[in-house]
Amino acid sequence: MRLLIAEDELDLAEALTVFFQKNQFTVDAVNDGQSAFDYAVMGEYDAIILDVMMPKMNGIDVLKKLRCEGVNTPVMLLTAKTQKDDRITGFNAGADDYLPKPFEPDELICRVRAMLRRGTDYRADNLVFGDVTLNPNSMSLECGQKTARLSGREYQVMELFLRSPNVVLSADRIMDRVWGWDSDAEINVVWVHISNLRKKLRSIGSRVSIYANRGLGYRLEVSE
Repeated sequence: MRLLIAEDELDLAEALTVFFQKNQFTVDAVNDGQSAFDYAVMGEYDAIILDVMMPKMNGIDVLKKLRCEGVNTPVMLLTAKTQKDDRITGFNAGADDYLPKPFEPDELICRVRAMLRRGTDYRADNLVFGDVTLNPNSMSLECGQKTARLSGREYQVMELFLRSPNVVLSADRIMDRVWGWDSDAEINVVWVHISNLRKKLRSIGSRVSIYANRGLGYRLEVSE
């Protein structure tokens, strides 16, 4: 996947570039609105991340110009502004999603991936197995009227299980798919996130759980 990041905070732009590259994205990064527009028009990107407050041209104006040029690439807006009117302005300009600063990189990448799915014949927002639903819009697990909010990594792990229910997934495979093959994280981070997901599934009263297969990995099942 090829991604364009337009962010005028140089440290943040560099950190996001490294983060997405570790998650198997090819990234171009620019630091002003005019460059963002030029790159977006000339390049073929799967998604664009636009900071709203940038020199030369703000993100909203970049987005408006791109849509006028017929560029339909999914766009995520980043901004320190959190007022409702600002969000409406962004969506009216053609944004696909909107994330206020400060944010967690894990949530950003989950939203970008969801945005990409919606743009490529993705047929359903929610993933359902047994009595549990994974809602990508609220980043939560739902069972009946009960809801448990997930962190970005928890969401990614749960999504992986829900796309392969009743299939044993090794810790190495989960590590590779969620954290990336070149991540510096230790393998026990997988166990920690699975433990957290088990607790959250119990907290909403679901009969779905993640079971361990000794020496093999983990499997999502519905208990009898």
